[in-house]
Amino acid sequence: MRISLFAVGRLKTGPEKDLASRYLDRFAKAGPAVGLELSKLVEVQESRAPNADTRKREEATALEKALAEGAVLILLDERGKALDSEAFAGMIGRYRDNGKRDMMLAIGGADGLDPELRERADMVLNLGSMTWPHQLVRILIAEQLYRAVTILSGHPYHRA
Repeated sequence: MRISLFAVGRLKTGPEKDLASRYLDRFAKAGPAVGLELSKLVEVQESRAPNADTRKREEATALEKALAEGAVLILLDERGKALDSEAFAGMIGRYRDNGKRDMMLAIGGADGLDPELRERADMVLNLGSMTWPHQLVRILIAEQLYRAVTILSGHPYHRA
């Protein structure tokens, strides 16, 4: 299964980008052994529209353009469902085992996610009830993808 990341906003050169890249590289190297492939990282600029609803709609349109037909869409939002790392890995494994070819995990803009996009999503997931800067969310989800691969492969990286 091909996994893509979509993010509103671009990471500038620096430690956050380096750390996110490190985990995505680990995921890309370890994933094929368990049938997972890092497909792409899509970064789009934040909308400059004058109001939040329009910004969210424009950002959702950009995500929809990047989304492969039939892809599983997982949105990251503080109001989503909380999963521990093993449940997250299990969810990815079930989609893979059920023949899903593509999955996209999406980090929305500062205004949040368009309500229509939330309705279309297969899952809305949170990384905790606190609000996190987008740079840290990118690192957190990259690490969790790598951790999911290690859980699915039985690697000792994850110690439950």
